[in-house]
Amino acid sequence: MNTPRRLLPTISSLRALEALDRLGSATAVAQELSLTQSAVSRQLQVLEHQMGLDLITRDGRRLTLTPAAQKYASEVRQALEQIAQASLRLRIAPDGGTLNLAILPTFGMRWLVPRLPEFARLHPQVTVNMNTRLQRLNFANEGFDAAIHFGNTDWPGTGHLLLRHEHLLPVCAPSLVQDPGALTPTDLLHMPLLHIETRPDAWADWFRAQGVTVTRSVTGTLHDQFSTITQAAQHGLGVALMPDYLVEQDLALGHLIALHDAPTEAQGAYYLVWPLDKAQDPALKQFREWLATQAEPEDPLPR
Repeated sequence: MNTPRRLLPTISSLRALEALDRLGSATAVAQELSLTQSAVSRQLQVLEHQMGLDLITRDGRRLTLTPAAQKYASEVRQALEQIAQASLRLRIAPDGGTLNLAILPTFGMRWLVPRLPEFARLHPQVTVNMNTRLQRLNFANEGFDAAIHFGNTDWPGTGHLLLRHEHLLPVCAPSLVQDPGALTPTDLLHMPLLHIETRPDAWADWFRAQGVTVTRSVTGTLHDQFSTITQAAQHGLGVALMPDYLVEQDLALGHLIALHDAPTEAQGAYYLVWPLDKAQDPALKQFREWLATQAEPEDPLPR
């Protein structure tokens, strides 16, 4: 690494800059970093001298960042977070390595977690850390080695492994309809529909698969997780388009009823995705090779 020394400021000065951008006052920065205000000011002066730029606007004792410094602080924040995460992994990493995995809450808990004891038995030296994410993440900034993703294989710079297709069923509370067997797919267009944030086009795709022409946007209420949309459906707030494995028990108990005779395959599927620059990481390779033995798209999910 041949980066000039002047372009590698100290962590202390970068922390002072980042904290001033986030907290807005030198007093708050001093409290957070356990420094005096004069020490904070000196750290910032050192950084300005090293960069050869004015980064701070001084109005008496009030310090604010210039627009250029604000942008710099935002980028620095991400770098500091990466350093902290790398240091944490170094401290706690087992001999076999650590895999930091982003998962979708429902699929991760219902599909992946029941299978993980086998991986732990086969590879006890590998630690798998899991964190839930609903939206597509930025591997470069968030420090994950891989993620469970629902959608298509259009994630640039990544490899992927197909885990499971998804089959959807429209369901609602029994109180919402008097004769569910008499309803056609077109009739559902005139009912209150419940949407999930991660599948914004699910209803439009479902109607299209049933041969229903949709001439307007498919509107309705929006929910962030399957757990909340299930509760909304059970309380009669509308019709939810749900993965069949998630509502099997509610259908059996009569909490929900199906408004179509068979599940319909969704657009998209569940994948394990990973950044190409980490593809040869030993822990990731072991996990990926094991997960390939579990990826049986035509078999039912664990109940």
